[in-house]
This record gives sequence, structure tokens and C-alpha cells, in this order.
Amino acid sequence: MLTRRHFIQTTTALFSAAAVPGALLPSSAFASDTGKWAAWDARVTPPNYDPATSNPWGLHPRFLPTRVEARAGLKPGDIHVDAVARYLYFIESEGTAQRFGVAIARGKLYEPGTYSIRRKAKWPKWTPTPAMIKREPGKYAKFEDGVPGGPTNPLGARALYLYVGNRDTYLRIHGTPSPRSIGGRASSGCVRMAMPHVIGLYDQVKTGATAYLYASETDATAAS
Repeated sequence: MLTRRHFIQTTTALFSAAAVPGALLPSSAFASDTGKWAAWDARVTPPNYDPATSNPWGLHPRFLPTRVEARAGLKPGDIHVDAVARYLYFIESEGTAQRFGVAIARGKLYEPGTYSIRRKAKWPKWTPTPAMIKREPGKYAKFEDGVPGGPTNPLGARALYLYVGNRDTYLRIHGTPSPRSIGGRASSGCVRMAMPHVIGLYDQVKTGATAYLYASETDATAAS
């Protein structure tokens, strides 16, 4: 029996809780109006933005970006998602990691596993998957032709596309226009971040990096 405690202990073994001083879904195209990207970035970023303190969304303070110690041996540039604590860790080169609060998928829609980040996009177009339309036609069928990029688009300001081999899984790490969902289970499969947080992360992540999505509390209580 794998318990929730087991997974908490596993992720705390990877990352120290002590801060170090110093610091859904497929998309077939980028947003068409690239000339608006800078204005959209400014629109979703709080005035005088400070990653460590800016919190107009009322998130629990632990979900604000911070730098923590990482276990030796983790590969710089990779991403680790602790689905129990709702943290995303970006591994740095000096034995540290940047930690961000995230939201994960509802119920059984969350898919733990090891993925390759094969694509990145700024202000991408969003199109619900056929499975989403079939599952909730009243909610998603009207968007079957896609939604252009912009501040209200479900993929938000940035998206990292998760693959297994050459197969697009339709899972993303992306921004969200619903930042109050951070810390919860809200999406249809993806990992959500507050818009300024994913903007700050995006340029640091290289295509070809690995994203590890660890089991959630629901998975952790299932028999192995």
C-alpha cells in the first residue's frame, strides 16, 4: 500500500523546505497577433511585481516563488511536480531549485509520469481535446474550433508541451486566467501556474528538458 505520507517523504527528500537566501491541452498554433504579447504580459503582471511578495490573488504564501535546496544529483534544467504539496520545482545548477505553487488536474485526469518538453509557446491558441468535448459537451463543444491566444485563454501566457517519445500527450504546464485555483485540483489534465510565475519560468526551460510528474494523494492511497 502506497500512502500519502510515502509521497510526501519522497518529495521532501528531493527538496529542502528551507529557503535559500537570494532569491489544457492541445495547441496547434501560436497566438496570431504577436504585436500584443508585450501588452498582454503587462496586463497579467501585477504592478511593481516582486515574485516573492506580489500576491493580488490571495494565494497561500507558500505558493509564491521561492528558492530552495535540491538534492545532489538532480539534473539542472529539469522540472519536478509534487502533486501532493502542489509544487513545481525547476532545478538550477548550484544545488538549488526554484519552487512555484501549481494546480493539478481533477480526480483521475491527473497523469503522473516522466515526460519530455518538446515544444514551448507564448500566448498559444487553445483547443479542447475530443475527450474533453465528449466528457463535457456543454462546456467545451462551443470551443471546438479553438480559442485565440490572449489573457482569457485557458492556456494563459505561456505553455510547455509534454511528450512521451514523439507523441504529444496533450498535457501542458501552462499559465491560467484562474489564479485562485492554484493549490487545488482544477484542470482537465494539465499543471497550472499563475501567469507571472509561468512567464518567469518559461525562458529558463529548454526544449528537451524532462518533466517528472509525481503521483497525487489519490494515487498515493491506491494499492500498488
